[in-house]
Amino acid sequence: MGQPTHIKWFNGNDYTAPSFDYASNGSQSGPKTWHGNDHSLEGQAPSFHAAPVGWSATIPQAPGARYPDASNSYGNGDWGHSTAPYRGRTATQDVHGHDSYAQKGTRPNNWRGAQPQNRARFASRGETRDRMGSLGANLSDIDWTQANNLDNLVPFERNFYQEHPEVAGRSPEHVASFRQRMEITVRGKNVPNPCESFLEAGFPPAIVQCIQRAGFTAPTAIQAQAWPVALKGRDLIGIAETGSGKTCAYLLPALVHIHGQPPLRRGDGPICLVLAPTRELAVQIQTEATKFGTASRIRNACVYGGVSRGPQARELSRGIEILIATPGRLIDFLESGRTNLRRVTYLVLDEADRMLDMGFEPQLRKIVGQIRPDRQTLMFTATWPRQVQAIAREFLTAGDWIQINIGGLDLSANKSIRQVVQVLDEDEKPERLQSLLKTLLNASADTDSNAKVLVFTDTKRKADQLSRRLQHWGLAALALHGDKTQMERDRAIGSFRSGQARLLVATDVAARGLDIKNISYVVNYDFPGTIEDYVHRIGRTGRAGSTGTAYSFFTPANARLASELVQILEESQNEVPAELNQFVNRRNRKRTYEHSFGRGYVRNGARSTRRRGSAAGYGASGGGSRYRGGAGDRSHVRAHENGAF
Repeated sequence: MGQPTHIKWFNGNDYTAPSFDYASNGSQSGPKTWHGNDHSLEGQAPSFHAAPVGWSATIPQAPGARYPDASNSYGNGDWGHSTAPYRGRTATQDVHGHDSYAQKGTRPNNWRGAQPQNRARFASRGETRDRMGSLGANLSDIDWTQANNLDNLVPFERNFYQEHPEVAGRSPEHVASFRQRMEITVRGKNVPNPCESFLEAGFPPAIVQCIQRAGFTAPTAIQAQAWPVALKGRDLIGIAETGSGKTCAYLLPALVHIHGQPPLRRGDGPICLVLAPTRELAVQIQTEATKFGTASRIRNACVYGGVSRGPQARELSRGIEILIATPGRLIDFLESGRTNLRRVTYLVLDEADRMLDMGFEPQLRKIVGQIRPDRQTLMFTATWPRQVQAIAREFLTAGDWIQINIGGLDLSANKSIRQVVQVLDEDEKPERLQSLLKTLLNASADTDSNAKVLVFTDTKRKADQLSRRLQHWGLAALALHGDKTQMERDRAIGSFRSGQARLLVATDVAARGLDIKNISYVVNYDFPGTIEDYVHRIGRTGRAGSTGTAYSFFTPANARLASELVQILEESQNEVPAELNQFVNRRNRKRTYEHSFGRGYVRNGARSTRRRGSAAGYGASGGGSRYRGGAGDRSHVRAHENGAF
């Protein structure tokens, strides 16, 4: 045996390997596992004291090659080198010395698809890691207090608003009446009056012509109040339901803002950055940016994961004024130096609540840390939870931002959507869906041949299974979920948008930001895990002033959402099924009983053997988080929802 060898580990740490001998002829002596990164050992064959059957001396020759322990049939795990094939079962050790076994043609248990440079992160078996935990690890926040960073910033103008004489001349009573009629509520200092027509907003003629060609007749509520605020250069929070025109509310002022800035120089990044939670929403925003920006000669690019980086990198290198991005892919480009955010003076967070729901808060902080602090920031969201409020206080200029609410802060559904809730058992759902879809498609064929139906499921597997079942029933259906490739997702959305396919089965990936005309019906085959997701799902219909119908299958497993659903139905003046009220009454009686006797109390009159509040039982205090259906049992809901993407 030789002396212990000092090896430089591939994460930069030193590692002392067990004693072993190297033999260039492949003799049967050496360590169990070769992790060497010592170039002096290049080309020498590691071999086993207890030699595995059929070991070959074909070893990587490239400097820094590591760990030739398997055939290169690993697919994405292939290191790009010729590695030693093996036969039979081979004992290996990870960096902690744990034995694992790999069969020929299979990955070792502790492999988990990791690339060589990431293997150290998966060293210990049974360890679970956040997939995006290392994203942005090499990206440091810019210290804007240093003089050299501030001196290199390009000066910019932010106030471009010229109030129309008619807007300036309106009395406070007229403004209050308009806001009340449009259900607009504002908070902040020196809030400008809303504009009631496109001409009053003061956009350049090229943008006004694009608006007229699009067929819009008057601004929506969020647009009427947000345009003057954004054009004045003020920070803004816009809270409005889906389908209310939020995209144009921030996109058209962005075009005016960009025209007022110095031209881009070689190596400059974008002036306007729009962050979106999903690929579909990002592509949809780009479509609108192209529609209105082409006449103004404003270039844009859209970067998102799931596709090749090459074409997106080339778009960034040619120089663009507007960048629409999902957080993960943008950080990837920032780390690689493909772009920078030093010229960003107009930042938009679209569907901010959804991004936080999906766990993008660390990535958002990384991105905002690369942007100058005197930027203009606009946040648009459909809900106003505490997490969004905390981010708003951190990202927006303190004391100078304006909040615009369309409708109340309480969660509510679009009143132009007729909601039909059907209470049934789980095994009744397939037959009920078949009957419902045939009725809807046959009825719409007589009235509107372009009518579409969007069906939601709670898992990706069920979306595929249900689409195949619908095809077996003779209904042309497509599936859409996060495991589809970007090409498959684009093809499905394109066919559904064009009307080639009138039936789409999707997970919550289609619940936000997907704006497709003529979706007449939404069917919740699986009721969502939260009432907020229910509102967003049914919001895919009844958009832009049209009407729609939403059908929802509600099973006993969804009983905990019955009370909130009843409130949504009553507030939007829809019929509440008697069975749904029975769920509410039953849960109310259960809460009253548990409040009086504790959750662990036995109802049959026998004395409970559990201590109330005991961590071992289902007590009212200590064991409350373990109570079936309690708060501690709901952690799967959000995790599962994130998995749908």
